[in-house]
Amino acid sequence: MRQPYFRRQISRLQKPGLSERQERRFRVASIFVVLFFACGWSYAIAVSVETGEPIGILARMTANPLASDAPPEAAFLFDAALNRFAASVDRGQSGAVNVVIQESGDDALPRPDSLPAGVEAVLAPTDSATRGNPDVDPGVWNVLLRMGQVSRPIPNLNVVRLVPMSAKRGGRIGSYRIGDWPDKAGIYAQPSGLIEVTPQNRNLRVSEHLTLGDFVTKGQDNVWPKYVAMSTRLLDKLELTIKELEESGIPVKDIGVISGFRTPDYNAHGGSTGGRGELSRHMYGDAIDIYIDNDGDGRMDDLDRNGRVDLGDAKVLAAAADRVEKNYATLIGGIGTYRATGAHSGFVHIDTRGFRARW
Repeated sequence: MRQPYFRRQISRLQKPGLSERQERRFRVASIFVVLFFACGWSYAIAVSVETGEPIGILARMTANPLASDAPPEAAFLFDAALNRFAASVDRGQSGAVNVVIQESGDDALPRPDSLPAGVEAVLAPTDSATRGNPDVDPGVWNVLLRMGQVSRPIPNLNVVRLVPMSAKRGGRIGSYRIGDWPDKAGIYAQPSGLIEVTPQNRNLRVSEHLTLGDFVTKGQDNVWPKYVAMSTRLLDKLELTIKELEESGIPVKDIGVISGFRTPDYNAHGGSTGGRGELSRHMYGDAIDIYIDNDGDGRMDDLDRNGRVDLGDAKVLAAAADRVEKNYATLIGGIGTYRATGAHSGFVHIDTRGFRARW
């Protein structure tokens, strides 16, 4: 008995492969497609030879991939140049430092060994309020790679050019009160320059966990711009300390900053001056007082997990900083622990003064 028609059709569809007749048709169609494209290529090549200029797909294949009118393949090469430049910048042992600090007259940019032809590195303002020439003027500048009319910023990298100390008059720069550093030599010599902080750049991330505004001295709230000293070695030491905590099983989402840079005027007269040294490293930009504040309550977290916040938590943070010094001799400095007071919940002082100090 014959199968119904629709079952015979399904049975044919379920048979694997092609029938002999279908295979012959496929071969004929394939030959036709190949001949069609071969004729097209031959015509394009003939036109190219006659005119001396590539056309169509040939133009895409032979064009300079970095030219301003280059085909989309140029985007891949541009990204590669961007990544190469970013990897060439010294971001410290932690790899988390986002700024290069330079004095006036220094080379404007950190430069890799080479960039592809047609690609250049340039500086640009971080915001519309920034004015001047990025090659010579103080300020905070974005680092861009430029290819033709296309520019893209290097991720997490800015060049900071210092305002020279010669700009200070009568203990001030502009209206901002700074004071005078003690007349000392060596590691206690005054900074060579200061970083200008504006409302527009204060939230700039100078490292993974710190902003430029974290270093601003307390007080003079309505006076802008402000000025700070800041050491990239300190940024590096702090970020390495955070990595030590995380590797020991203590996650760090956020930190609180009690004190970063202190102007000499504030160090001598501002707030409660008890316990401040005449030669406090805070005046030189290489010291910071911090606590771990993952829950955002403005207090040190329970790092030793004993159910309360006390000096033991500060000691956990200090121990991580101490391990960093043992692994990185160039970051040696002071580490001090402070118990909770009426104003603070306990914190740790970290600096890179160049010799070991503990308290």
